[in-house]
Amino acid sequence: MKSEERKLVNARQKEFYDTKQKNAVTRLWSYFRNGALNRIKKDIGVERDIYELHKNWFGDLSQKKVLDLGCYAGNSLSFYLAQNSKEYLAIDLSPKGINNLSRRLEKIPGARAEVMDFLSEEFREETFDLIYAYGVLHHFKDVDELIAKLQEKLSKEGIIVSHDPLETSLPIKFIRSIYRPFQSDKAWEWPFSKKTYYKFEKAFEIKERRAVLGKAKWSAVMNFLPIPEGKRVNKAKAWHREDWKNSLKSDKEMFDCMHLSLLMMKKSQ
Repeated sequence: MKSEERKLVNARQKEFYDTKQKNAVTRLWSYFRNGALNRIKKDIGVERDIYELHKNWFGDLSQKKVLDLGCYAGNSLSFYLAQNSKEYLAIDLSPKGINNLSRRLEKIPGARAEVMDFLSEEFREETFDLIYAYGVLHHFKDVDELIAKLQEKLSKEGIIVSHDPLETSLPIKFIRSIYRPFQSDKAWEWPFSKKTYYKFEKAFEIKERRAVLGKAKWSAVMNFLPIPEGKRVNKAKAWHREDWKNSLKSDKEMFDCMHLSLLMMKKSQ
């Protein structure tokens, strides 16, 4: 993406997240995604498993320089990273989000937050031991440009921990194709395709991966069926365990899911 085009998209993105202005279709999609799906994730332990997985992937942070990429006012693990790392930098396009986060980081030594475009020449910091990107990498349209910048900013033995939506499940891909023409934030929403995933696989060593809401996404349908709640939740938990286990090795099972966590490193030369 050209620099001027990116600046325009960044400005629209900043305004969107600061004002929360969405059209009716986007509000409906957000209700489904942030309402129904988040309730499912909480009920069957998806959120807890992702949280603990990412913490485990971080390892010992005491000597690590950390970049919290695109975190707005702080994600679920921002303060864990800030409190436990040697040096912590959070960046986001939003002054509103960064100002809120900065106030909350004031008493944490070595922790700071800045308004910054990750791809810009103004961002000169590098050699990060950990780049945490929770729900962020799919906001970059030019995957090749993003990968090059990640490789540039990562230290030799550094790691990337990411979590992003997938559009590879056929039912979800179909729904998204209907929704996209009306989507308020479509200019910076690019859920991972198979092509996107394989670009990351080619560029980095994927040490581990886990995907969620494969079979478990169908538990949303069970809410409309005359099934006792306990039985419904237990079945959804069983589906989640299958998704969690099978996505580790099976591309087919992974691509049937809605969200993907990756642990990546630079490839050995």
